[in-house]
Amino acid sequence: MLWTRWLVLLLCWGATSGEQQADERDGAQAEVRAESRRQRSPPPVEPLDFGFVPAAVYGTHAYYEPGAVGILFHMVHAFLYVVQPNSFPKDLIVKVIQQNMGGIKIEEWRKWIYYEAGFLICGTIGIVFVVLTPIIGTCFCVCRCCENCGGEMHQRQRKNADCQRGFYTASLIATSIFIILGVLIAYAANHNISTQIKSTRRFINTNMRDLKTFANNTPAQIEYLTAQYTTAKNKVLSDLDNIGPLLGGRIHSQLEKEVVPSLDTALRMAGAMRETKEALENVNSSLEVLQEGTGKLQASLSGERASLSNTLSDPACTNGAVSHTCNTIRSTLSQLGINADFSRLPDVSPALANVNTVLKTDLSNIVQKGYSSFNDTPKLVKEQTKNIVSVKGMLDKIGTEISSFSKMFPVESSLANFTIFLNQGQKNIESFYPQVDQMDFYRWIGCVAVLCMVVLVLAFNILGLLCGTCGYDKQATPTTRGCLSNTGGNLLMAGVGFSFIFAWVLMGIVTTLFVVGGNVEKLMCEPLANRQLFKIIDTPFLVHPAKKNFLPGMLFQNPNIDLTLGSMYRDCYENNGLYHALQLETMFNINSFLNRTVYNKDLAKVFESVQVDLQDISLLEQDGRDSLINFANSGVGQIDYETYLAEVICVCVLPRGALENALKGHASSIRQIHRDQVVPLEQAMSTLSQSIKQLQRTSSELPVKVTNILSAIDAAEYLITHNASHVVKQVQDFMADKILVGYFKQYTDWVKSSLTAEVAQCKPISNIVDSMEIVACSFIVDSVNTFWFGLGGCCVFLIPSIIFSIKLAKYYRRMDTEDVFEDGQENWN
Repeated sequence: MLWTRWLVLLLCWGATSGEQQADERDGAQAEVRAESRRQRSPPPVEPLDFGFVPAAVYGTHAYYEPGAVGILFHMVHAFLYVVQPNSFPKDLIVKVIQQNMGGIKIEEWRKWIYYEAGFLICGTIGIVFVVLTPIIGTCFCVCRCCENCGGEMHQRQRKNADCQRGFYTASLIATSIFIILGVLIAYAANHNISTQIKSTRRFINTNMRDLKTFANNTPAQIEYLTAQYTTAKNKVLSDLDNIGPLLGGRIHSQLEKEVVPSLDTALRMAGAMRETKEALENVNSSLEVLQEGTGKLQASLSGERASLSNTLSDPACTNGAVSHTCNTIRSTLSQLGINADFSRLPDVSPALANVNTVLKTDLSNIVQKGYSSFNDTPKLVKEQTKNIVSVKGMLDKIGTEISSFSKMFPVESSLANFTIFLNQGQKNIESFYPQVDQMDFYRWIGCVAVLCMVVLVLAFNILGLLCGTCGYDKQATPTTRGCLSNTGGNLLMAGVGFSFIFAWVLMGIVTTLFVVGGNVEKLMCEPLANRQLFKIIDTPFLVHPAKKNFLPGMLFQNPNIDLTLGSMYRDCYENNGLYHALQLETMFNINSFLNRTVYNKDLAKVFESVQVDLQDISLLEQDGRDSLINFANSGVGQIDYETYLAEVICVCVLPRGALENALKGHASSIRQIHRDQVVPLEQAMSTLSQSIKQLQRTSSELPVKVTNILSAIDAAEYLITHNASHVVKQVQDFMADKILVGYFKQYTDWVKSSLTAEVAQCKPISNIVDSMEIVACSFIVDSVNTFWFGLGGCCVFLIPSIIFSIKLAKYYRRMDTEDVFEDGQENWN
């Protein structure tokens, strides 16, 4: 039927047709490129949230706890293990199946006989019991009719008669108790079957409901998978909308480690130009101050020195106690002078004029334009990648192809037909419920009738014991026993008669159920519980030498697929997806389909065709280059800085020691000269010294520095204009990897994992297997085995019951004759 095929192939989405093969050939090259991208380490991308696949909630709990009756089941299992302790003959069964039950060798027959030895022995004993019991019963009846075998109505008197009667009574009571236990066990098993058959309806209903849930939920899950392509597509579109910051920004980050340092150096040189101008201006102004101030200072010091010399010529200084002091002051007159000649220092005005001319070109502004031009890379890239907008239409087309392809095959209609089939099947099954109940009632009546045979024997035994025990009179002789005692004996003999009548029938039932039920337990239920049965079915080349696996050969007509019943059951038991459980990827690989569709060759070509031209980026205009060259040639480096520093160092500071103290008259004028003329000169010399040192640092190897700056900028511009294609290519590959491999790979991986674990979760299939095991083995086979176990115990204990009843009846029945005593001695007749 159509629905059965689509149930198996519901996730396959159809087999590949000739048109799809053509698509595969057309997309082979794109897939190779996409595969090469996937083989590279994918760039770190933002993880996408695809949400959760709509989950199906299944209500079947394929678990059975038998409760108190489980103790009886364990007893039966232990008994069957004693009867059949051999391991499951997997290899032997496989050989038999492979030989098609035809040429079974004698050795294999021996193995079978050895495996079935316990059942054969017990079955033989049962058959012997069935055959001999009516024969022995017939012989016993004939023998009794001939007044033998205890049929003689005469009881000999013995001294231990009371002890024997008590022993037989106790033994019959114990035997009856065991028979009662056997009846109770058999009845409990019989009742358990009827009870659990009603529970079977619950399993049927829940399994049917789970299958409907499976069928109804699967199309929505498949639709959810296809719909989540939009999540990846929207993220890609978001990145494409920001292609400038993303692609251009990454190009910018790749190039800035070469470009930015060169611009930073040029910008620092622009600052050095301004500092050089300030230093030259300081030198120039300080030099004017020093040249003018030193002339005035020299005239003042000369006049003060002449006046002081006249003062020291005073006779007071030549004679007397102060002569030594005057001589000391006279020896220091030479210090009242200035050693530096600032008029000899070279003029820095030409260098300053050159620097001012250089500074007319705003190098800082030019460098900032270079920064701005380079920082506009994202904008430039965005303008040059306008054609990539066509990718949006391609992405929409891919989404349409995925959706349309998933709808090409009537999965939903097939599952709808499957749901209709389930509903109809459930109705058909429910229509059999009355017949099943009626058949179970007849079965229950039949089992009760069988048990009633045993109960009838028990009734005679119990009534015989009650009547015989209550009516027994020690004072009465065997011929004078009362009616109640005689009735007890007759009831016991009636029980013996019914035992012979029913025992062989009961044992026949027990033997039949034992052989059938025991073998079903050992050959079906136990290997099904430990999954050995699956290993038989999964044996390669089991049914045909050319067909490797049975299950895929039956489902897909392809026995070479590596699919086993055991693996399928395990996957379904773990509630994995049917796509993974049936290994449908061997028939239709969803990854190949998504690779052909998502990793579209046209989409890849669009990314590969993106061209980014960075030749419009200019880091330093020609004016800026000229400014740097002119600054290097401004003459700042040719200033004789050593002469300036030497003149500054030779300047003497006017002393204020003994002369000031010795001659109070001249002290004030000397202080005034120092304050008004020397201190300003000191400040001008300090400024001159600092400016000269700064100029010396700046001008040190100035042409080399400028050359290095221009070389670095030239190298950066060459990298942008000529070698940037390599960087652009790397960034293009990065973006393609991010979009084609990053986001779409997340989608394809998510689809694969969802198909494996979440879509069409096949727990209902394993639940059906487990439910069938519970119903067949736990509900029926275990109960049937428990029934024959209890009934078999009754049959076994009927033998001692017959013996003890015959022996005990002699003490209760009224005899025709009895022993006569003469002269205190006992005479035996």
